[in-house]
Amino acid sequence: MEPKFRIKDLFSAYSDQELPMEGGYIITSFFDQNSSYTRYEVIAYNNVKDIYATEEGIVFKADGKKIYILVEPVSYTHKQIEPCYRDDAHKIPYRFKELDEHRTKRQDRIYIAKEPVETYTAFTVLNETGMNNSYVCYPVEDIADLMEKFFQKALNQNSNVPRADAKTVSVTIKALFKKLQLPVY
Repeated sequence: MEPKFRIKDLFSAYSDQELPMEGGYIITSFFDQNSSYTRYEVIAYNNVKDIYATEEGIVFKADGKKIYILVEPVSYTHKQIEPCYRDDAHKIPYRFKELDEHRTKRQDRIYIAKEPVETYTAFTVLNETGMNNSYVCYPVEDIADLMEKFFQKALNQNSNVPRADAKTVSVTIKALFKKLQLPVY
């Protein structure tokens, strides 16, 4: 059965009791308030045992795989520090050798994980603060195409990545996303 929508704000879906319990995808965007530095986290989850809210966010008692995308503007002053050793607001769980790098025409860098990170038993999606937001994507037939379009638009409009670079990078993200794909129910 096709869901009524393919993508929805995660916290609205939770309060409306519309989270896919058989599995789905979560996209969370973390924006730096002073630059275009952006971290994107994409989670594919399944084997759901429970989903509940806490003060910090929504806890998923489920298995998951995560991929990360990092947009690093040319003005970022700590670019020599491995992403896994940066402060919490700028950290992703990868070293440079575990990331593909794309340099935009403005010399900004976009790092894309080469492989997903596995999560077992539980993970928490933090409450939305500032410009940060989270979406749930329902497992539909064309989910990889949906991800490509989402990132093409988000990278360009939210992270100030030039349109041509956003298009190129979103194709790479789509290929990586296929390693996360769940069966469509």
